[in-house]
Amino acid sequence: MTYFTIEELCASETARRRGIENRPSAAIAGKLQTLIEQLLDPIRAVWGGPIAVNSGYRSPKLNAAVGGVSTSQHLKGEAADITAGTPADNKRLFDKIIEMQTAGQIAFDQLIDESDYKWIHISYRAGANRNQTLHLK
Repeated sequence: MTYFTIEELCASETARRRGIENRPSAAIAGKLQTLIEQLLDPIRAVWGGPIAVNSGYRSPKLNAAVGGVSTSQHLKGEAADITAGTPADNKRLFDKIIEMQTAGQIAFDQLIDESDYKWIHISYRAGANRNQTLHLK
């Protein structure tokens, strides 16, 4: 893991503020490591600049606190919401991720433009990636 850590993917201001435990099980930590190795680190290497994680792993209690859906891949350690800083940068990052996927450099389950590139949701399901691209307003 070159650029991202499991700890970074578990950090949550909401969890800290509300005293919510957000420590993954060993199985979920393994999925977070796979997410980093298969997507986040390769994307960061090609992007060439900082990428921040807004939300990674969410315990069930944290997921409920932030209004996440019960089927969220964040609960499984398979997803991260990331940003390159601005909606314009996020649009460029989104396009770069599509380029990488098209070139066979990465495979993802879902790549979602959230709220006109306010952030990007990206997920990875080992052996079950759908390579699905969505735009949610």
